Amino acid sequence: QVQLVESGGGLVQAGGSLRLSCAASGRTFNIAGMGWFRQAPGKGREFVAAISWSGGSTYYADSVKGRFAISRDNDKYTVYLQMNNLKSEDTAVYSCGVKLGYDFSRPLYGYSYWGQGTQVTVSS
Repeated sequence: QVQLVESGGGLVQAGGSLRLSCAASGRTFNIAGMGWFRQAPGKGREFVAAISWSGGSTYYADSVKGRFAISRDNDKYTVYLQMNNLKSEDTAVYSCGVKLGYDFSRPLYGYSYWGQGTQVTVSS
């Protein structure tokens, strides 16, 4: 089992910034990568960003490229999502997921565990 705890959400004005954190604990010895997903009201879950655990390769949805940055701290088993120039359409519940194993070639799929989510609200 892996437990994930997100933090850092909140209310921000359009154009502002937020930094989300996701800390993993438990069976963290074979993390392939971690990712952030979001779900807006009435919509399905959407991929936002992901990062491989060993090499640090990053992946982004087109809608957030150039505005969001994902990073990790391997020693702390924590992944971060720096969100800049936020827009109203970024409003959603943001959840992090962890993918176990040794293959992170498909960063949008195969996540085994999820956090409880943190609300991000961008006012226009």
